[in-house]
Amino acid sequence: MQVEELRDLVLETLEDMKARDVVTLDVRGKTSITDIMVVASGTSDRHVKSIAQTVAFKAKQAGETPLGSEGLEDGEWALVDLNGVVVHVMLPKVRDFYHLERLWSLDQPTSDSKADEA
Repeated sequence: MQVEELRDLVLETLEDMKARDVVTLDVRGKTSITDIMVVASGTSDRHVKSIAQTVAFKAKQAGETPLGSEGLEDGEWALVDLNGVVVHVMLPKVRDFYHLERLWSLDQPTSDSKADEA
């Protein structure tokens, strides 16, 4: 399965599971860990766990066995590693604290850095 097909499967599953605030980050060229990161929120620890388990199950049904998963015990932050796509499902408070979207989407220097160069 191509990375884009796997991403689409993940996004469809997240939508079906009523995940909130889904963000897709193309991290090719930024890390060798994966090509795409998907970040989503769940409404409770039970919802976070359920979303992550369903993503892993749907991927496996499609022939993509997850390399691993983490955080299914606590449910504050669950991760499903599908090799080309890594899925993070978090409670909103945890997501706000770690702000993965900002961390991985930094493509350009900040405006202050550009001013220093001029």
